[in-house]
Amino acid sequence: MRSGEQTRENIIRQAAALFNQQGFAGASMSDIMQATGLQKGGIYRHFESKEALALEAFDYAVQQMAGRFSAALADREHAVDRLHGVVDVFARLHDDPPVPGGCPMLNTAVESDDGNPALRARARTAMDGLRTLVRQTVRKGIPRGEVRADVDGDELASLLIATMEGGVALSRLYGEGVHLRRAADAMRTYLDERVRA
Repeated sequence: MRSGEQTRENIIRQAAALFNQQGFAGASMSDIMQATGLQKGGIYRHFESKEALALEAFDYAVQQMAGRFSAALADREHAVDRLHGVVDVFARLHDDPPVPGGCPMLNTAVESDDGNPALRARARTAMDGLRTLVRQTVRKGIPRGEVRADVDGDELASLLIATMEGGVALSRLYGEGVHLRRAADAMRTYLDERVRA
């Protein structure tokens, strides 16, 4: 990797952590300059604006999450075991986030609700990917006899994501992983008792 590419990747990585912890509005260019050790011109040599950097930083953070999901699902064949893998990824977010600050989809969705349409669209696309993963897992699991026939994949996706993201939010707010552990335990029980065939 060339020096310019390394610098660009470092800016994205540092900015991803700042935006995920402080939000787009909360992280100033001065914060980004301090984190990267670069002057404003050095940052703008690689990104045309703070928003352009924020979009790439969000994409980077989501890729880190996607890597966690891929690793958790790699050896799981059974549909419900795969859903447990999704829960396991969320369950680790308080103690071992792939990017400091918790779930980038949740953080960005909440912050950009009205103020930044481009970031909101990115967060929605990322969340759509997660919802699709849950729905497809259910759809494939029903004919294989792994998931109950009456399970609605879209309903389960809403319930699983809302439960786990709620656990992430409470754990971040209180600085205590217990809330996320409780959400994960409840969702694991639900998967085994209400979803597994």
